[in-house]
Amino acid sequence: MGKETINQAILERSDELAEALVALQYERQPDLAERYGPQGRGRCVEDACHHFAYLAEAVAVSSQDMFADYAQWLGLVLEKRGVEPGCLSESFDCLLDVLRRELPPDAHALLSPYVRAAQERLARPVDSDSLLTAEAPHAALARAYLNHLLAGDRHASSQLILDAVEDGVSVRDVYLHVFQPVQHEIGRLWQVNEISVAQEHYATAVTQLVMSRLYPHIFATKRSGQALVATCVSGELHEIGARMVADFFEMAGWDTFYLGANTPTASIVQTLLERGVGVLAVSATMSVHVSGVERLIAALRASEARDVKVLVGGYPFNLVPGLWQRIGADGYAANADAAIDVAGRLALS
Repeated sequence: MGKETINQAILERSDELAEALVALQYERQPDLAERYGPQGRGRCVEDACHHFAYLAEAVAVSSQDMFADYAQWLGLVLEKRGVEPGCLSESFDCLLDVLRRELPPDAHALLSPYVRAAQERLARPVDSDSLLTAEAPHAALARAYLNHLLAGDRHASSQLILDAVEDGVSVRDVYLHVFQPVQHEIGRLWQVNEISVAQEHYATAVTQLVMSRLYPHIFATKRSGQALVATCVSGELHEIGARMVADFFEMAGWDTFYLGANTPTASIVQTLLERGVGVLAVSATMSVHVSGVERLIAALRASEARDVKVLVGGYPFNLVPGLWQRIGADGYAANADAAIDVAGRLALS
C-alpha cells in the first residue's frame, strides 16, 4: 500500500479502528472500566479517533514530528485531568496492534515509526510554565488584560486596551505583545486544566470584540494599493490568528477581505475572482487541517483563480520546516510581520 492509500484507509475506517483500539486497551487494562465508567470509555473512543486523524495527517505530509507533537500536547492534557501517565503510551501500543491486525503488513511498517516517535516524545518532561514573562514588552499590560478576561469582565478588558492605546501604546504592539501572548496563555491554561472550555471561548470572543473597537485606528492607515484575501481552511474554527494577520495587513495599508473561519473552498475562489485579488493568505491552527489547506490550493490551481499566490501560516507550518512547499503554497510566514513582507514579494512575482 502506498502512503496515499494508507492515509485513506485510516480516515475511512477511523471510527471502526478507534472502537477496536479502546476495546483492546480495556481488555488489557480491566480496571479502566471501573475507574472511568461508561462516560470515560466514550471519551477514550473520541481520543482514539483523534489519534487516527492526526496520524493520517502526519503520514500525508511525511512528518513524524507532527504526530509526536500531538502526542506530547495530549499527554499533558490527560495528565492534568487525572489520567495515569502511562495510559496514553499504552493506547499507542494498542493502536499499533490494531493496525497490525486490520491493515496489510506494509502499512504497519510505514506507520510504526510515527507511533514510536510519539511514545519517545511522551517520555520527555514537558514545560507547562506560564507563557507570560515579566521581561516581555508590555508584560504588565498583558497580565492585567489576562486577569480581566479570567474574571469575566469584558468591559474592564476593553477599557484597559483602549486606555493603553490612548496613552500611546501602538495598536501593533497591542496585537503583538498583548493579544497574541494572552491567547497563547489562555490555550495553555485550558491545556493544564486551570480554565474551562467556556472560559477559553469567552476570552477569545472578548479579544475579538476589543479588536473590533480598535478598527478606527487600523483603517485610518494610508492605503498602499495592494489587496489580500485572508481565510481559514474549511473545518478550521480557530479564526483569531487569521483575523489578526488580516488586521496587520490593514495597518500596513493593504485592503483586506477577511472571510473568517470554516469558509467553503468555492466561496474563497469566488471572492478572489470577484475582487481581483492576487494574494490569498490561509491559516491553519491545528495540524489535522493541513490536508485541507493542500486541497484548497489544489482546487485553486484547477480554477480560474489559478494564478493567485497562496501564502500559508499557522502552528503546523511553524512546527514542520518546508511543510508549505510540500503542499504547494507559494510562500510561508511565521508571524504577521513576516507575512506582510512575503505577501509583498508574492504580489510582485
